[in-house]
Amino acid sequence: MRTGSEPATARSALRARFWLSVWGLAWASFGTVIFVLLGRPGWAAACGVLWLVMAVDFMVIVRHLRQGPHYQPGRDVPPYWPPDDRQR
Repeated sequence: MRTGSEPATARSALRARFWLSVWGLAWASFGTVIFVLLGRPGWAAACGVLWLVMAVDFMVIVRHLRQGPHYQPGRDVPPYWPPDDRQR
């Protein structure tokens, strides 16, 4: 059911973001090590910066997952009701 308030009541797929972040951390780490071994400091630095961004994103995702069902609801949590914009 579409209500038109989806952007205001949207929920993020945190478990999917978690695993994509783990995948990104692994590839950024791998890239950093490989480029250091190949003697490419510019590319190694770029992968290192990417790893840092992914690590911060990972920490935010874990924080939201630990905050509970308000941020990552399961199947037993009903969808949010549309906001009531009527004047009282």
